[in-house]
Amino acid sequence: MITKESILSILAQVSDPEVPVLSILDLGIVRDIQIHDDDKVDIGITPTYSGCPAMSMIAVNIKMELLAHGLKQVNIHEVLSPAWTTDWMTEEGKQKLNAYGIAPPQYNTANNPHERDAVVPCPLCESKDTVLVSQFGSTACKALYKCNSCLEPFDYFKCH
Repeated sequence: MITKESILSILAQVSDPEVPVLSILDLGIVRDIQIHDDDKVDIGITPTYSGCPAMSMIAVNIKMELLAHGLKQVNIHEVLSPAWTTDWMTEEGKQKLNAYGIAPPQYNTANNPHERDAVVPCPLCESKDTVLVSQFGSTACKALYKCNSCLEPFDYFKCH
């Protein structure tokens, strides 16, 4: 019998194609799971950014993973409201980002100071002596920083 818990267990195996160390559950993009019977499921996902190019791949990966686990009919739909926020990321996901070399969001959206004034610790050496190089990093959801201590560049997963 398919349960919400069994679906969540399967979805925990689906990685974000842009940051493969994170599952889609770590990102908090799974917004809705509807089980209609033992072989039909509807999954609602919210993009991290409007027009995020990874959403098509994520939808395909979700569908393939659920079909591989015996579901016969899987429908994936985008949920655009409310808009995704970094507040939906799990603490485990933020720790995974940091271990992967990407500085996780430093604030939640309720107490987010101006992002340009954020103190972003280096995920490589933990120094707080870092500087914003570019508001846009390797993807739209990241900014590029440089550590003045170890001199390494790194991405920062921006709050929003």
